[in-house]
Parts: sequence; structure tokens; C-alpha cells
Amino acid sequence: MATHSKIKVNLTGVHLCCQGCVDAANNALMSVDGVDSSSDMETRTATFTAVDVATAQKALDALGTAGFYGSSDNPQVAMKPVSAIPQGKVHSLEVSGIHNCCGKCYKAIKDAIESVDGVSGTTAKPKVTTFEVTGNFSAVALVKALNAAGFSARVK
Repeated sequence: MATHSKIKVNLTGVHLCCQGCVDAANNALMSVDGVDSSSDMETRTATFTAVDVATAQKALDALGTAGFYGSSDNPQVAMKPVSAIPQGKVHSLEVSGIHNCCGKCYKAIKDAIESVDGVSGTTAKPKVTTFEVTGNFSAVALVKALNAAGFSARVK
């Protein structure tokens, strides 16, 4: 019988502004069997162990689906986009599935959106997980800005 070594992953830059964020991130990671996690609001890190690499990747995928994003210190696993990202400039983009549990989440989302060249408006509101972004902007730049703020989302 083969034995597997546990894999440890430390994610930095995860949006963890309140206990609601911490709980949601931990719940997403631990929704995958074989994962144990802890998140730290102060350092914006989520750390977890998994029974193997495949399980660790499933945990990261679950975290992304829950609307969070972070940079992995483990080269065997990484956060992936949760949807295809349109290439080139777009005039309108629907963003959905983003974690947005409180006013601080909303402010971070709004700041990330406003940092993208060519964005002229958004329907984002506190506690709303689906909204539209309008203007003449790069969808890739928008996703990168949201990721840099610690969020993951589906776009179309």
C-alpha cells in the first residue's frame, strides 16, 4: 500500500477583511474531503494541508468558486480562472460569484474595478455577488485587478 505525503499550501493576498470572509474561505477550502485550513485576517493568508496534490488543487478550485483568490507558495498547485476571460477590449462585462459579504468587501471590489483603465461604470453594490462593469476596457485587466485585491469571479 502506497503512502502519500500531505501537501501544505500557503495563499497570500486573499481578501479577508472580516470574520465573514475568514469563515467563507475556510468553509470553501474544507468543503473538500482531506483538507484542513486556517485563515488569518491580519495577514490576508489562508493556509491549508491536503492529503495530496489533486486534493489541494480541488481546494483551490473551491476557494475560487467561492469568490476568493490568492497566490500559492506551492509550485505544484495554483489558483485558476473560474471562467474564460474575453480577450481584448470589451464594453460590458458581467461579473458573478465574487465574495462580497460586507461594506469592506464592496469597497475593495469597487476600488479594484475603478483602477482599470477605460472602466466608466459598475452596478456593484454591497453584499451583491453579480454586477455589470461598463466602459471600454480590457477584461483581462479587470480580472487581474480583482485577483490582486484577493477576489475571484466568473466573467462573461
